[in-house]
Amino acid sequence: MAQDNPIDAITPVTDEMLQDPPDGDWLMWRRTYNGWGYSPLDEINKENVSDLELVWSWGMTPGGRTQETPLVHDGIMFIQNSTHLIQALDAATGDLIWEYQYELPDEVNPNGERSKAIYGDKLIVATRDAHILALDIKTGQLVWDKQVADFKKGFAYSSGPIVANGVIVQGMTSCSNAQPGGCFYTGHDPDTGAEMWRFHTIARGDTPEGNSWNGIPLESRHGASAWITGSYDPVQNLVFAGVGQPYPWIAEINGLLPESADPDDSNDALYTDSTLALDPNTGELKWYHQYLKTDSLDLDYVYERLLIDDMVVTTGKLGIIEALNRNTGEWLWAKETVPQNVVLSINQETGEKTINPETVPHIGQTTFNCPADPGGRAWQATSYSPKTETIYLPLVEFCSNTTPQPLDPGEIYTSGGRATFDRVPTPDSDGNYGRVDAVKVSDQSTTWSHRQYAPVVSSTLPTAGGVVFVGTLDRKFLAFDDETGDILWESGKMSNSLESFPISYEAGGKQYVAIVANWASGLGRLQSLTPDIKLPTHNPATVYVFALPD
Repeated sequence: MAQDNPIDAITPVTDEMLQDPPDGDWLMWRRTYNGWGYSPLDEINKENVSDLELVWSWGMTPGGRTQETPLVHDGIMFIQNSTHLIQALDAATGDLIWEYQYELPDEVNPNGERSKAIYGDKLIVATRDAHILALDIKTGQLVWDKQVADFKKGFAYSSGPIVANGVIVQGMTSCSNAQPGGCFYTGHDPDTGAEMWRFHTIARGDTPEGNSWNGIPLESRHGASAWITGSYDPVQNLVFAGVGQPYPWIAEINGLLPESADPDDSNDALYTDSTLALDPNTGELKWYHQYLKTDSLDLDYVYERLLIDDMVVTTGKLGIIEALNRNTGEWLWAKETVPQNVVLSINQETGEKTINPETVPHIGQTTFNCPADPGGRAWQATSYSPKTETIYLPLVEFCSNTTPQPLDPGEIYTSGGRATFDRVPTPDSDGNYGRVDAVKVSDQSTTWSHRQYAPVVSSTLPTAGGVVFVGTLDRKFLAFDDETGDILWESGKMSNSLESFPISYEAGGKQYVAIVANWASGLGRLQSLTPDIKLPTHNPATVYVFALPD
């Protein structure tokens, strides 16, 4: 007898649902508009997490970078393979329901996207050739396809959108390819994909912001990729989104050094390394805050924005947690985590940083800086638990000997950071690189810190059951006690490193925890520090799903 297809009962995702999602759903990148990455499910808890077992897995397309966040709605899981094969699975069994193959051009390397969105009856997906797609969530059929930029000019998407107040808000990425004027955010009509507005992440015009590029003409300003999905405050109707660093990284190559003698110019390079507060309906900038001026070390502040009380909290590659007033953009406080030598001091009124001049790269010299690319806090997201009022950070301790790669005389810049990072341990290293910190938001005290040899390579996942999950480079999935940091459970060795965003969801009344195994996604570069950790050369990608025994 034919069984009912579980997707037949799937319901449209409304604005009200996005503001207050069902506990068992994971509807967007960090589950909720506030960016917490927290699951309110508690069937799996401190007392029984040691009984967790693998209940199903699903092989994804090997190769490429995935950095996947599965989405789950009404018991259906949606995933995007590196080849842009998009699939709907029964989240309780792992059975395939439908799949849609988006054909990438031959010139585009197959890599995945960190996130996607569900709105109404559509799955909204970004692509590596700078398109945004809408698929019917029940059938996988294409509803519309909007090309936003020309991939032949280097534009691409590496993260998907957020849907805020009925508008698809999407950040353009891959602006390391000498695109004149850099990257941008766009707003789109969810019914058609039509572009409604565009906000450029490199400031322009005869304004203090536009004159912050050391006199460099607009066509020679590069970078400012918007490569991580933002958060949304429905009360203020504001999207809080990050911006990446200037390109090429080295200030003497990109023109930000030496400083201009023109008193009307600065070399801050706005809006790089900033938080933008944008109206999702118009693209109007309400306020901004720049964390790092004249970034010359690829230390961008583009990551998740946690909306906690009246704050917007983020952590850049430096591993410094920083909080702003989300109503005004006023800087509030900072907390250092991993060893760093780039920032000498932070002004406690404004947040402005005094940079150690010995760490600023100059052509013909090698500098020693801690941390370096891909960051003491990389793209793997920090999470927040309202249960403990604590943020949980995936961290890595390391340094780099950084050497600029200058252009030859007459050579035109075409792409890349133009620097070599020779990654090394911190000066006082005890041999541990991976780290998870638990930091209380109210007083910024460190509740606990776990350190280990293998780098931590997934985002953290706190749950109402008092458990925090995280994945590591050596193919293990760990569960911590959210109050003590004790390891309560660890998986066996999985197929690959776990460079992705774990989620928890409910299907058929049962709680599950899922993570995607994949390597070569940024922190994979840290394997040079741990060469004894061997990973498969063909880079398999797999969805692993765990639950308690029936």
